[in-house]
Amino acid sequence: MTDLPVPPARFSHRSLSEYVAILLVLALVVSSLAATAPALDKLSRGIARLFAPSGMLMQMFPPDFSRIVPISWKLLETLQMAVAGCFLGLLLAIPFAILATDRLSPHPVVRHTARGVIALFRTVPDLVWAIIFIIIVGLGPAAGVMAIMVDKIGFAGRFFAEAMEETDPGPQDAMRAIGASRLGTIVSSVFPACLPSFTATSLFALEKSVRGSAALGLVGAGGIGVDLKVAFDLFNYDEALAIILMMLVLVIAVEQGSGWIRRKLI
Repeated sequence: MTDLPVPPARFSHRSLSEYVAILLVLALVVSSLAATAPALDKLSRGIARLFAPSGMLMQMFPPDFSRIVPISWKLLETLQMAVAGCFLGLLLAIPFAILATDRLSPHPVVRHTARGVIALFRTVPDLVWAIIFIIIVGLGPAAGVMAIMVDKIGFAGRFFAEAMEETDPGPQDAMRAIGASRLGTIVSSVFPACLPSFTATSLFALEKSVRGSAALGLVGAGGIGVDLKVAFDLFNYDEALAIILMMLVLVIAVEQGSGWIRRKLI
């Protein structure tokens, strides 16, 4: 009689500290839901007001496209802000990522400093950066471009550094053995290996920039967000819906275009 195979254990054995950590995470989730989740009665009343004959949702239809020409120009400005800020951010993210990489950074102090700067840029929300740059350069799209630039340094710098960390060190050691400089090693060995990851991160950063640039106008950093805020402030909900629909078309177009580029290059 052959021995039957022993089925694998459904759950692996965990230590006491792991169980305590799981319980703490569950406690955090439950307490967060209890402290911040909306009450069901308030939520139901709010939804009823939204769908009431005089509610905001009913006032949005049909959308008002009477100002489609000036809105289109503002939408173009939003796209230009996103492209300019994303391009500058990606360009500056490369040296920050190099300095934050273990094998490429010239000194541990430089590495930790670069990582700290990337973490700072990634931690502060782009709306806060927009307010800071509005104070520096004034209202308008220039503040939005700089806010997107800083946000993209933090976003792309982290992923660029991780991609360079994961490259095979063999070719880099071979380049150094034949006397190649640090810059030559990076350009000839690291960048070619990281190009697919760099491309994917850059395209995702562009998509994120287009979506985020619309919100920057809410604080006066240019773009379509200014018109959207004015439409809501004046209770022109039908015009606000038109702006939202045009923003949706722009975001979908950028996502489809970046997806096509990603399929062609990667």
